[in-house]
Amino acid sequence: MEQDTKYVGLDVHKETITVAVADGRGGEARSVGTIRNQPEAVARLVRKLGGPGRLVCCYEAGPCGYGLQRQLTALGATCQVVAPSLVPTRPGDRVKTDRRDALKLARLLRSGELTAVWVPEAAHEAVRDLSRARGDAREDLQRARQRLGKLLLRLGVHPPAGVRAWTKRHAAWLDTVRLPHPPQQVVLGEYRLAVTQAHERLKRLEGELALAAEQGPHAAVLAALQTCRGVGLITATTLVAELGDLRRFPSPRELMKYVGVVPSEASSGGRQRRGPVTKTGNRHVRHVIVEAAWHYRYPPRLAGLLKRRQAGQPEAVQAIAWKAQGRLHGRYRRLLARGKSKGTVIVALARELLGFLWAIAQQVAPASASGLIATPAA
Repeated sequence: MEQDTKYVGLDVHKETITVAVADGRGGEARSVGTIRNQPEAVARLVRKLGGPGRLVCCYEAGPCGYGLQRQLTALGATCQVVAPSLVPTRPGDRVKTDRRDALKLARLLRSGELTAVWVPEAAHEAVRDLSRARGDAREDLQRARQRLGKLLLRLGVHPPAGVRAWTKRHAAWLDTVRLPHPPQQVVLGEYRLAVTQAHERLKRLEGELALAAEQGPHAAVLAALQTCRGVGLITATTLVAELGDLRRFPSPRELMKYVGVVPSEASSGGRQRRGPVTKTGNRHVRHVIVEAAWHYRYPPRLAGLLKRRQAGQPEAVQAIAWKAQGRLHGRYRRLLARGKSKGTVIVALARELLGFLWAIAQQVAPASASGLIATPAA
């Protein structure tokens, strides 16, 4: 049966798809040509290649998203979206064209040398988009504040002693600021308006993200993850939106590797050398997990908001969260005592915190494995 399979490499662009096929029985991969990147053209290609039951397709993850994968799957073909950074490349190969890329994908797919990425369902991807939009809004707010702050710094205008930036007292002080020239006063007003609009946009997106999380089948998992110190609703939602069901990782080590917080290594012969973390994988998860790890600088404590988040959670989940506090704070102190820099220590804590979150996810099964929000019935 495998000899009848056709392995199809697709080099996908906005307007076109370059196609190559490698037969399961062996032989050289061959180019099929280029088609329009349109559903009708893809359906014709599937029929031309002998029907979906014989096809195993792949293309590299990129800006065109997962629409092609979903269409091919709906037609009955098998389709993988592969990680571009893990596609083997010959060191001496200096010629790159769409045709050669498609041929290479077809050959490597047949030989089993490609690494597929996880493809979320459409509903899950929608919440991921919302989560990433919230992150963009947070960055926009920070940039708007920096522009305003740098304007005042350049003009030598400073807030009174004891007034913290971006508090109500700071806003009241900004109302009293009068710059020496009218054009500068216009700039100040526009920068303040940009800050206000960015802040309002951030609040709207955070409210929508909280609503999507609370109404979805992963609500129980999100609540359980928030029993850990430093993991609030935004962090927990980002984790699940980007990673899906954490139980799909066979071990905590695999999750750590996916996020890119394991040490890089360049060892040869009798020499072993480990370097900084790889920083491969999902940067959104890496950012929020490192931010969460900073909370473990402080001694273990259960009070206030964290205590309320833990109320009603299973005892096993609470025990894991409490163990994380003791272990990570102890490691923080030990690594600092050994002379490690604070940044290095926090990344080490972030790596171990992922292991505790993985353990918590094993205790709580989501209501559906398909996404953050349920797909409405037709």
